[in-house]
Amino acid sequence: MNFQHFVSFVLLLTPNILLHCASAAVHSHSLDNTERESDGAYRPRDAEHYNDAGHNVEFDHEAILGSVKDAEEFDKLSPEESKRRLALLLPKMDLNGDKFIDRDELRKWILNSFINLSREEAEERMSEADEDRDGTVTWSEYLRDSFGVDTEEELNPEDTGDTGLLVREEKTMWKVADRDGDGKLDLAEFEVFTNPEEHSVMHPYLVAQTMRDKDSNNDGLIDFNEYVGERGVQQDKEWLISERDKFDHELDSNRDGMLDEKEVHRWVIPDNTEIAEEEVDHLFVSADDDHDDHLSYDEILNHHHVFVGSEATGYGNDIDRFDDEL
Repeated sequence: MNFQHFVSFVLLLTPNILLHCASAAVHSHSLDNTERESDGAYRPRDAEHYNDAGHNVEFDHEAILGSVKDAEEFDKLSPEESKRRLALLLPKMDLNGDKFIDRDELRKWILNSFINLSREEAEERMSEADEDRDGTVTWSEYLRDSFGVDTEEELNPEDTGDTGLLVREEKTMWKVADRDGDGKLDLAEFEVFTNPEEHSVMHPYLVAQTMRDKDSNNDGLIDFNEYVGERGVQQDKEWLISERDKFDHELDSNRDGMLDEKEVHRWVIPDNTEIAEEEVDHLFVSADDDHDDHLSYDEILNHHHVFVGSEATGYGNDIDRFDDEL
């Protein structure tokens, strides 16, 4: 390993080490899509689609393959093998069998991919929490895995779990997720609990929790000062102007200067349908060469690196990063 690679390796590890040391719990299992933004909203699935480094192609690949593991595997394939495997998926995407993928078919496919990604995340999380490997997670197992304690009495009332909620709030949601009332969660139930923002049965609890956190005067509404809260104390004027614009033009849909529960719902909980539609637009811009608003099999395969990636795609990304560093 040369010096440059060593430095890159250390920089990659440092944030994780610091985060681990700073945590009061044994370790945190919060996955990217369940983390909260600084304002309290759940991170949408496309949060890293465009970041400081530019366009993150991995989001596109995961949106098509419905699996982080599969996307990583495709990145190691030759372009020929990647195209061959992608070709096997196209008839499954092509719901009407006309040899074209229209916008609606692609949107439905991506939404189903989001469901599969959520299940994959729950499986990974559950493999760590299910101590006795019986296919279910008890509340005690969850406490031990997330906090390193056996009982709630050992926790501070202000401690938060993987969902970002207080422990007592998590326990309420645990009971909601436990549909059969047997006191433990199977995989389907555990998925609802660990990814509450993606399951409508949990949305009222997430909105109520946000209202409790933000509505300091208890009037059932959130004004701009409550929305900004403690975040604005050490921020500059430019940040406040940006947040004011977001509050007025993105969140406050009825323009009354306040956020009601419906508006808080839209703020806190990502809309996967909207995200899927934006991804459809992106993929069509990238691959619809004849601009007929349909993607032929050939168009998709000719742009296979956009949809699923390959060894060559990974190499191209490395070259781009190297050029940026220069």
